[in-house]
Amino acid sequence: MNHQSGRTTLRANGLRVLYDGGCPLCRREIAIYRRLRPRRPVDWVDIDANPQAPSRYGLTVTQAMTRFHVIDGEQVVTGAAAFVTLWSALPVWRHLAAVVRALRLLPVLELGYAWFARRRLRRRCTEESCRAG
Repeated sequence: MNHQSGRTTLRANGLRVLYDGGCPLCRREIAIYRRLRPRRPVDWVDIDANPQAPSRYGLTVTQAMTRFHVIDGEQVVTGAAAFVTLWSALPVWRHLAAVVRALRLLPVLELGYAWFARRRLRRRCTEESCRAG
């Protein structure tokens, strides 16, 4: 790991995936990805279990819980673009990422993701614990 400008980064070609381990749907999806052998190193960061983690990347817990984040080197990628970044590093999924990019579908995916993310957070915050609210 490199330490530059006060931020912890994974190897230059690695990814950090910040996810809500307290969300059953999120946990299941991440479990699917984790079973695969990524083409790039991936560090999986459960922000529900480690609420201090987002601050290492200049994010608040609320920001991290509100949208999906992937740290690619020094770049913070969010929402649908974060999924495409992650998919690019995963076998089989990388083909979906290539199709999304080639057909310029990211804006459409982002609309769907934004709708889902708002609903997910509202639902998550009606449960007994919500660190994002």
